[in-house]
Amino acid sequence: MFEGHDQAIQELLAAHRLITPAALLAMSAAPRTAGLSLARAVLEAGLVDRLALLQAVAAHLGYDCRPQLPPELPPNVVALVDASLVRTHGIVPLAGDDRAITLAVVDPFNPGLAGDLSFALGRDVRIVVADPEQVRRLIGRHYGDAAASGADAMDDVALEATAAAGVAEPADPDLTPGADRISIVQFVNLTLAQAVRDRASDIHFEPFEREFRIRCRIDGALRDLAPPPQSLALPIISRLKVLANVNIAERRVPQDGRIRLAFEGRAVDLRLSTLPTQFGESVVLRVLDQSSGRLALAELGLPPAVRSGVEAVIRRPHGMFIVTGPTGSGKTTTLYSCLQELNTPDAKLLTVEDPVEYEIDGIMQVPVNLAAGLTFARALRTFLRQDPDIVMVGEIRDAETAQIAIQAALTGHLVLTTLHTNDAVSAVTRLMDMGVEPFLLASTVHAVLAQRLLRRTCTGCRVACVPDGAVLAQLGLAAERMAPAGNSFWRGAGCPACNGSGYRGRIGLFEFLPMTDALRELIAQGASLVDLRRQAGVDGLVTLRESAFAALLAGDATVEEVMKYI
Repeated sequence: MFEGHDQAIQELLAAHRLITPAALLAMSAAPRTAGLSLARAVLEAGLVDRLALLQAVAAHLGYDCRPQLPPELPPNVVALVDASLVRTHGIVPLAGDDRAITLAVVDPFNPGLAGDLSFALGRDVRIVVADPEQVRRLIGRHYGDAAASGADAMDDVALEATAAAGVAEPADPDLTPGADRISIVQFVNLTLAQAVRDRASDIHFEPFEREFRIRCRIDGALRDLAPPPQSLALPIISRLKVLANVNIAERRVPQDGRIRLAFEGRAVDLRLSTLPTQFGESVVLRVLDQSSGRLALAELGLPPAVRSGVEAVIRRPHGMFIVTGPTGSGKTTTLYSCLQELNTPDAKLLTVEDPVEYEIDGIMQVPVNLAAGLTFARALRTFLRQDPDIVMVGEIRDAETAQIAIQAALTGHLVLTTLHTNDAVSAVTRLMDMGVEPFLLASTVHAVLAQRLLRRTCTGCRVACVPDGAVLAQLGLAAERMAPAGNSFWRGAGCPACNGSGYRGRIGLFEFLPMTDALRELIAQGASLVDLRRQAGVDGLVTLRESAFAALLAGDATVEEVMKYI
């Protein structure tokens, strides 16, 4: 009973005056049978009543006391906690709901138990002190033999650690045991599964001085998960590094790795990036759901006019098609959708990416490897000797890559690529700034597509609203113009389907700029950005701003989202 806590039992016996000082001194100094705790010794000697001891322990720790547990637990109570968690921590549930749960524990002296269990169960935990023998009996009755199951589970952990692909035993002994504890393995698995289930694009593990934060980026916004105890930061991060097959003993320099999961019948890749910080390593996982990389153009939500324009451009035998926008705007997904349309047996497609995000059958995909000297420019130069029909360049970052991409488009290849600019017209001037001759741009670039992703207003809880006049003024709008008869502004009130956020899913805003003869002439003359934008407007360009206002009127976006992204 309460093995391993003789010092604490001695202190509380004295503090609560359950035993005379002389008797306590004699019991503490007397030799005892191996494994016999002080608590059990004083009980067997008849010096302390069992109920009084349990009440003293509860009062000492600040918990309630349950001196008598029921012989049976209702099935709905048994189902509140997974059997492996019960056996690992020596706990049994006594009552609970979606928000809180009451647990009797074998070892109430464990200081981190409440925090660990609260995080693992996703609800508030109320611990009560009970007779450890009664707790063990209920565990054995409803969850199987604790000792045998615990041994089997530890064997499974050892096998899992051994099976980790090529992971060598680290020299630092404080890493591997923590990384392979059952609770850590289960926690990491549950966190990753929940993130994928919630359609997260990134998972952030962030250590601070007094807390360890875990956040997921869902629909473009970061959301906090229930934080684990700060003491679990190192073993959790070590577990992630084991899964990604990177050196868990190296904590001084950034590292990159990859984790492959099977989730509900589909493949999910996680790109791991570590960053040494003041209080430990920060880890970010980019979630790459392979199923989302196989969207057809028709599934991207492109307006009909934009979709027909994109389809016409990518069917041309040569030239350049540019998709532009900030990080996280869906550029890569759009280009993959184009490649899906073009991936036929009679065409050879090559891509160079940093890194390869989604694997597509029938396409030769090359990852950039800076350490080996394989850059975008070097790969693209080699592509031209591989007899391709279509080339995708993940991103044009420098003048050399821009020059080679333009040459590829001039010599009979269709080139798909991305840039980081604020709108479609700026992509042309950005290439000029990189040193590309204006007359070459005029003859090679066929179209530019700028895009953004906005959070979609949840259709299950959206309600009409009247935005603040100052906000509308900032957008340069009048409420009368934007909300004529029959139209309203909308916002999400929050519901279970959207986790109370008011948003569910995302919508795309698109600005499609086809190259007209007038634009080509201006580009060849080296015209300014202002002149190019003026001509694009004359040619009928629907801007990102106008696309956002259309989403506002349709009730798909809120004023706040438009303000944030446009």
